[in-house]
Amino acid sequence: MTSHTIRKPEPPLSDELQRWLSGEREKTLGSLVHAFGEKSFAILLVLLLGVPALPLPTGGLTHVFELIAALVAVELISGRPEVWLPRRWRALEVAGPRRERFILALMRLIRRLERHSRPRLRFLFHLRFSDTAFGLVAVAGTAGAFFAPPFSGLDTLPALGIVVVALGVLLEDFLVALTGMVLGATGIALELALGAAAFHGLASIL
Repeated sequence: MTSHTIRKPEPPLSDELQRWLSGEREKTLGSLVHAFGEKSFAILLVLLLGVPALPLPTGGLTHVFELIAALVAVELISGRPEVWLPRRWRALEVAGPRRERFILALMRLIRRLERHSRPRLRFLFHLRFSDTAFGLVAVAGTAGAFFAPPFSGLDTLPALGIVVVALGVLLEDFLVALTGMVLGATGIALELALGAAAFHGLASIL
């Protein structure tokens, strides 16, 4: 008689994150990478780009986090098996009392998506090509957020798009990932359109 090993279902992402957040370890980028392994690519993009994606005070970390997110995206494209970060960046805090409002807002978004999500086209998330595509989309969205005019709010949609794409990857739900791509593309298109309009306006004055 052949025995079959029954795989326990993985806990929801929100529960895993909550367990890490309530643990005793420091809430730094380095400890997150250590705790989540290969999942840390997508989780880092959620946390890093969640800063510009949510309309909350950022404490001046927006561009720093976007640069780190770009590095994570490039590592995805290059096929690295795990996230590498310089020592200085590994020590950056992503949670704690000063970021409580940000974490609460982000957890609400994750739980809302978990309630409505289910695995769709799951096989696409286990291909080498999908990691490259995810990385390219993340680079584009991060660039859109980084180069948005200061205090314009135009960085919100590109950043939110990548947050939703990354959550779609973690939930293995292609519909969620596709929704994130549409959000990000809309944000970048809006930036380009408004930038072109501003340029033409200045040109007509000069």
